[in-house]
Amino acid sequence: MRLSKNQIEVIRKTVREVFGAEADVKLFGSRTNDEARGGDIDLLVEMPTIVVEPERKTLQLIARLQLCLGDQPIDVLVLDPSTPRQPIHEQAIHTGIKL
Repeated sequence: MRLSKNQIEVIRKTVREVFGAEADVKLFGSRTNDEARGGDIDLLVEMPTIVVEPERKTLQLIARLQLCLGDQPIDVLVLDPSTPRQPIHEQAIHTGIKL
């Protein structure tokens, strides 16, 4: 995984601040491959309950993470019981690494 311990802690803390203590977060995509270079930070936020205003919270999370981690591309998927599952969600669930 190509994230530092500090980056992982910042991501976990910020996800819980924005989405609540019940939020789980996984890293998926190219940053899970130690051999790859570059790439954005792809995150899956999994929630056991329906998220109110998921778009606003997603943008808030991205903005806070960019302030803390530097201006780099960050993509966030939110998966709650009301989210229609798509192939990208399944890929993130099965290949993601829990932070």
